Amino acid sequence: MSRFSKTILLAAFALVALAPSYSGGAPSLPLTPEASAPIDLTGYWVSVVTEDWRWRMVTPSKGDYASIPINLAAEKFADAWDPAKDEAAGEQCRSYGAPAIMRVPGRIHITWRDERTLQVETDAGRQTRLFHFDDWKAPAGPPTWQGDSVAEWETPRPGPAAGPNGPKFGDLKVVTTHLRPGYLRKNGVPYSGQTILTEYWDISTERYLTGTHQNEQWLTITTVVHDPVYLQQEWITSLNFKKESDGSKWDPEPCSSRW
Repeated sequence: MSRFSKTILLAAFALVALAPSYSGGAPSLPLTPEASAPIDLTGYWVSVVTEDWRWRMVTPSKGDYASIPINLAAEKFADAWDPAKDEAAGEQCRSYGAPAIMRVPGRIHITWRDERTLQVETDAGRQTRLFHFDDWKAPAGPPTWQGDSVAEWETPRPGPAAGPNGPKFGDLKVVTTHLRPGYLRKNGVPYSGQTILTEYWDISTERYLTGTHQNEQWLTITTVVHDPVYLQQEWITSLNFKKESDGSKWDPEPCSSRW
């Protein structure tokens, strides 16, 4: 074999080594957040109040700040709470911001607005939250009740026996900032514009009960509110929702300063 032939042969081997492996088709693209979701959050969910019933099912009286680690500045602010004043100023939604809205009894409707944005609507206060995945950048503008939310799937590394088609596990982590100041509780307990809200959304299925309760799906949201202005420490709570078969009970209502 001539030197020229050897050169051609080596070049051919190099091209084969550098070429991508197609396995019969185009190279696969990374899955979108919607396609890679380890859990399905979509559908209608109703809140099941198993925590803090007396502060969530009725409007607490002024001065009832138990269970929230507020500081003196927050207490002074809340002592001046006046629902009539909020109504006159058009501020009825102050207790429907992201740090508080999931604690308001009612229903939520979760859908994919697009393949990289998860949408959460609430019938209480007619609020809409948008969870943005990937490298989303918040647009310029004033802070809002629902703020800017960046989401990511948290998935544990599967074991070797799971295989590519094995069961999926994981949760949704959401971090919300750029919030318009509002209330953590209906009776004027404040949160500031420096608040950072971190949430973990997880789904479980009831497998041990019988009858109509078997295979019920439950959504648990663990919330962590960090506010250097009004809280002495992070306020951590958990919220429970049960999945409904359809939206026949969906009943949106406007914000209220009194209920």
